[in-house]
Amino acid sequence: QVQLVESGGGLVQAGGSLRLSCAASGRTFSMYAMGWFRQAPGKEREFVGSITWNGGRTYYGDHVQGRFTISRDNAKNTVYLQMIRLKPEDTAVYYCARNAKPFYDGQIILQEQYDYWGQGTQVTVSS
Repeated sequence: QVQLVESGGGLVQAGGSLRLSCAASGRTFSMYAMGWFRQAPGKEREFVGSITWNGGRTYYGDHVQGRFTISRDNAKNTVYLQMIRLKPEDTAVYYCARNAKPFYDGQIILQEQYDYWGQGTQVTVSS
């Protein structure tokens, strides 16, 4: 069983920055791509971005492209989401998730492609 624990959320003013972390349990973290999703109140969960198992490629949703950066440290079993120039519409619960296929390096934007999820961390951006 894999556990994913997000941290780093909070309240920030528009234009500010936050860095989210997602710590994974187990010994297989480095074998799997990881993704970030978010869900705002009353809206469906949406893809934010993903990073391949070795960190070689990243993919982003159009709404965060150029403002958010995903990275990972396989030695620490942790994936990060750096967010800059935050907007009120970025307010949501942010989730990290693990891709279901080991060593997969394609884009993974569908929730069904992930098998483990964290509990989420709240990000609130005030105007």
